[in-house]
Amino acid sequence: MMTRGRSTITVKGQTTIPKEIRKALKLKPGDRLLYEIEKNHAVLIPIRGTILDAAGTVKPKEHPEDYKKVRKETKKALAQRAAEEMK
Repeated sequence: MMTRGRSTITVKGQTTIPKEIRKALKLKPGDRLLYEIEKNHAVLIPIRGTILDAAGTVKPKEHPEDYKKVRKETKKALAQRAAEEMK
């Protein structure tokens, strides 16, 4: 079943998520969303849980982990991906 709704974007880039979409995604005030762009449309993904739910999902490559190095590598990878998407 496909659920559709319609809204308008304000001059500040804001919009209201229609009631039928909020209901289908079980969204409530304060919930967070992840937006993914697929070709010419956006996908809304509710972010469930907290950062604590992700504890233990990332295994360090070395002990102790060099977080400055991890951040630098992540920023570089994200910049490369953004540059490729803009082509």
